[in-house]
Amino acid sequence: MKLNELRDQEGATHSRKRVGRGIGSGLGKTGGRGVKGQKSRSGVAIKGFEGGQMPLYRRLPKRGFVNIFGKDFNEVSIGRIQAAIDAKKLDAKATIDTEALVKAGVIRRAKDGVRVLGGGELKAKVTLDVAGASKSAIEKIEKAGGSVKLPEKAAE
Repeated sequence: MKLNELRDQEGATHSRKRVGRGIGSGLGKTGGRGVKGQKSRSGVAIKGFEGGQMPLYRRLPKRGFVNIFGKDFNEVSIGRIQAAIDAKKLDAKATIDTEALVKAGVIRRAKDGVRVLGGGELKAKVTLDVAGASKSAIEKIEKAGGSVKLPEKAAE
């Protein structure tokens, strides 16, 4: 067998259906959609329609709620921060905040703030200005000689 003799097996490829190209094509007029009615029209989506019976998604009870005041934080481990410092993308001497992390490519875009998590090890002495940090992260940062600046909680 030669390279120019390679072919798909018989029946492996099908010719495309050209719908609505005249009565002689076998797919003219109604174009394989049957006759009339909602399903014969374009732009129809009747997912979940059960022929007049109450659909499943309406028979089941609602659960939970969406907290409209909930914050969506960027989560960054201290191991990831150390990797960026090692790669010379972050300056350990300067204060590391959201803008610095975006500029270094540690996070793609700033959401409602950055929350530092305690995964990995930290060797550099860093000052972080972030929205939140876990207890283990704060311990590891302070153990390395650094500090974490967190926003003050508003008294309620």
